[in-house]
Amino acid sequence: MSKLFEVVVLGSGAALPTSNRAPSAQYIVCNNRHLLIDCGEGTQSQMRKYGVHFQKIAHIFISHLHGDHYFGLIGLLSTMSLLGRNQGLTIYGPVSLENILKVQFEAAFSPLNFQLNFIPLTANQKEVIFEDNLMRVSAFPLKHRIPTFGFLIEEKGSELKLNLPALKEAGIKKEYFRLLKQGNSIELLDGTLLNFADYTISASPPLSYAYCSDTAPFKNIYSFIKGTTFLYHEATFSNRHKERAKNTAHSTAEQAATVALNLGVKQLFLGHFSSRYANCEEHLSEASAIFPNTTIVEDGMKISIH
Repeated sequence: MSKLFEVVVLGSGAALPTSNRAPSAQYIVCNNRHLLIDCGEGTQSQMRKYGVHFQKIAHIFISHLHGDHYFGLIGLLSTMSLLGRNQGLTIYGPVSLENILKVQFEAAFSPLNFQLNFIPLTANQKEVIFEDNLMRVSAFPLKHRIPTFGFLIEEKGSELKLNLPALKEAGIKKEYFRLLKQGNSIELLDGTLLNFADYTISASPPLSYAYCSDTAPFKNIYSFIKGTTFLYHEATFSNRHKERAKNTAHSTAEQAATVALNLGVKQLFLGHFSSRYANCEEHLSEASAIFPNTTIVEDGMKISIH
């Protein structure tokens, strides 16, 4: 089983597509689970361009119903169906999205050839919306002009690793290995105590990736994603347009960096840039002054979560 945790940025722009930046979309592989967050216009073309096998996607998460975050969804679903998909797919998004999809496919007399499940997002607090034995995804509300959600993708903790030299030296039987890996100490029939800590090696701590779509700064974000190791945060504007950011319920690069600093994340990734900027030098300069380990994302960038 692959332990790959990787993000492919399919779109890093805001509102208007440009020749360099498509609207929001990110493909995530976490422990052999294939996810898509947001699906702006042209996402399926970006997938082909950057080598993403979209038929592997089992879960799609839509942050909100501004077009630059979901206008590519109907096209992607249609293509999946036309290419013979028969594996079910689950979409998580604002309540109204379910009816939008239903009306579109009914109006076109084009039913999908696979089972489409829809999970409405309505919570006003952080909520686990998908979980299995290897990972979990939580949704949490953001502060925007319409109902908007961020997503936290977390690895599950791994089993402890066996310290084979210590086990061999102590002559411990293989029948006890599994219990020790699970963190259980064992008392033998003769009263000998096998402390799991003496015969195992700590596994790497689980990693996490928080995706914060369109949002104005707000204090509750810290409780929603406390402890995350990597943060993607919108930075639609630089400080030059701080008032515009406030009026449209967006963030500046400096505000995003402040969130990263207060959370103590390992690395900050900035995206969702307004097309008014020829480049993102202002964003990087303003964010790096507060949080040095800041990266400007570009379409096609692969982010290794490690």
